[in-house]
Amino acid sequence: MNWTGKFLGPSSSCSGFAALAFCTALTFARPAAHGQPAATSTAPATVAVTGTAQASESDAAAHPDPSAKGRPSGGLVLSSPNASVIIGGYAEIFYQWNFNQPINSVTNYRGFDSRHNSVTISNVVLDTAGSVGPVSARIALQFGHTPESYYLSEPSSPPTAGAGASGIQVWKFLQQALIGYRAPVGRGLLFEAGIYLSPVGLEGMAIKDQWNWSRSNLFFGLPFYHTGFRLSYPFTDRLTVTLHANNGWNNVVDNNVPWSLVGEVAYVIPELLTLHFVYFTGVERSTGSPEGQPWRHMFDAYATWQPKSWLSLSINGNAGFEPNDFGTSLWAAGALYLGFIPHRIIHLSARADLFYKRDAESAAGRAAPIFWPASLVSSQTATFDVRPHSNISFRLEYRHDHASDPLYYGSASPLDLSGRYLPDASDQDTLTLGIVAWF
Repeated sequence: MNWTGKFLGPSSSCSGFAALAFCTALTFARPAAHGQPAATSTAPATVAVTGTAQASESDAAAHPDPSAKGRPSGGLVLSSPNASVIIGGYAEIFYQWNFNQPINSVTNYRGFDSRHNSVTISNVVLDTAGSVGPVSARIALQFGHTPESYYLSEPSSPPTAGAGASGIQVWKFLQQALIGYRAPVGRGLLFEAGIYLSPVGLEGMAIKDQWNWSRSNLFFGLPFYHTGFRLSYPFTDRLTVTLHANNGWNNVVDNNVPWSLVGEVAYVIPELLTLHFVYFTGVERSTGSPEGQPWRHMFDAYATWQPKSWLSLSINGNAGFEPNDFGTSLWAAGALYLGFIPHRIIHLSARADLFYKRDAESAAGRAAPIFWPASLVSSQTATFDVRPHSNISFRLEYRHDHASDPLYYGSASPLDLSGRYLPDASDQDTLTLGIVAWF
């Protein structure tokens, strides 16, 4: 089999068969030095320094640039006439100063950048994908601080005589795992099954693909991932529709009987306009919960406009409701984004978000919060991003968080009866220095 290996630039994508990727890479290809012609090895393969790869087919349709959700850039591509393997990855490291100087060194309700006055290995990801004809597979492994928050809402179940335990410790190192098959129907009907990033919102897990370092309150409050099936069909070069059936909102193992259902529509004019809409519905409360088994309904939409190569604007709106046994819990949220590139190595961005929610309440009691114990949260973020090379980003970010009730820790937060610190601040300001590199 004659394979060709390439190192790709930042506009490319990685995703596939992990074991095959490693074995093939070690056998047939060796990286070339940046900016230098690659030497030809004695094996039947050639290595080129630059090139362009197609993104994972479903990701390219459902998550177009600039969000590039679930679609790591760059990587080593090995291909033959009938098969291809792509290997990529990234590492994220940051130092943060919280001006509240929290007594427990936690920047609360931030998820992935939540450590004060500490150098933190946020996430290290190895992402591989492979295809043989119409069959594809993808594995993305993750290690670091981020996985502990990524699966924080994952239901836990103890082991039994016939089944092992399930919970965060079992799944946290796995970010994505997908098997796909493109059926020869019309323009190609793509079926996929596994764990994958949520289509909700325009932000994603890889910081290198985001305009800011931290994520918005919308991203942290809404689902990160789903486990189930999805079916995608590109009706035109610009319009793709995807249907999902999954275990629910941040669930590898379901916590109730009904499946959750998702409808997703993406319309893309490359390098100019992206329109994206999601409707999500399902029972998200655990079996036997006081709220009953209500169906939750969520609507999410975002638009990104790039009038110039150096200027991008985005808006994201999300709303939903859940009629449960205590009444109707509901929420509405929005975020605005601005990206500006005054020089090829300097990227400036700003974001503002607002999230309002109301928990159902009646004489029978009050529903458990779907999100956090405050009716309103907001943040304003400014990020200065320097990229001296196409595969590394140095970011300095200032962010202000505000909540209608105490959600954040201060320098003298009190303890509860169990010895845990209680949030006692309604505001927090942070300065973060982050570095992310990828291949």
